Amino acid sequence: MLDTGNKIKDWLRKYLEYANLNTFVIGVSGGIDSALTSTLCAMTGKPTILVSMPIYQSSRELERAENHMKWLSEKYENVENLEFDLSQTYQVFKFMWPNQDDNLALANTRSRLRMTTLYHIATMNKGLVVGTGNKVEDFGIGFYTKYGDGGVDISPIADCNKTDVWEIGKELNILKEIIDAVPTDGLWDDGRTDEGQLGLKYSELEEAMNNINSSNREKYEKIRKLNLHKMEPIPVCKIPN
Repeated sequence: MLDTGNKIKDWLRKYLEYANLNTFVIGVSGGIDSALTSTLCAMTGKPTILVSMPIYQSSRELERAENHMKWLSEKYENVENLEFDLSQTYQVFKFMWPNQDDNLALANTRSRLRMTTLYHIATMNKGLVVGTGNKVEDFGIGFYTKYGDGGVDISPIADCNKTDVWEIGKELNILKEIIDAVPTDGLWDDGRTDEGQLGLKYSELEEAMNNINSSNREKYEKIRKLNLHKMEPIPVCKIPN
């Protein structure tokens, strides 16, 4: 898997040069996907900005993010760490609808506030916003927020299964606390996990994605169908000439 990591690193560097830009900008959550993505960006030698954007985040998630940022900046001189607490920004937005407490809408708002922050930083630094989604999330079940964490310029690990991400992360010596952390999107106050939301582990999702006879295929297809609108091109009404 180390060859895969090196291939992604080279692809990132070449794409940044092709785009005539200078900097990678990555949101860091304390999870393995953003940890691996930011590490691969740092390995290019190009300026890499890591951004922590807590919104009433659990202390464990925030600590993992901070520990990773510290570890990576000590390892690579081209890494810069930023932290913007968006809790009050989110709260102001939430107060605009005092009688409508839609938990899913609010979770998506958290993600979209972070996307807006990343693009602001990227524009100021001639940078690319780097996506952290893996293959199962981005192309299997659409487990991301449209124009939130799905709003990116490039997606370097989107052809890697989640199990691949863990394996490459181990080979690159990413912090064990991040490797061992239970996957979560960090968008909910109750600390719900990815498995809790999806009803399946990532290994089960991967197996169902690749095996039409899987015992979990029906569950996988149900989740996928609900999220197809995220993964398909924006519908356009074609007007005859």
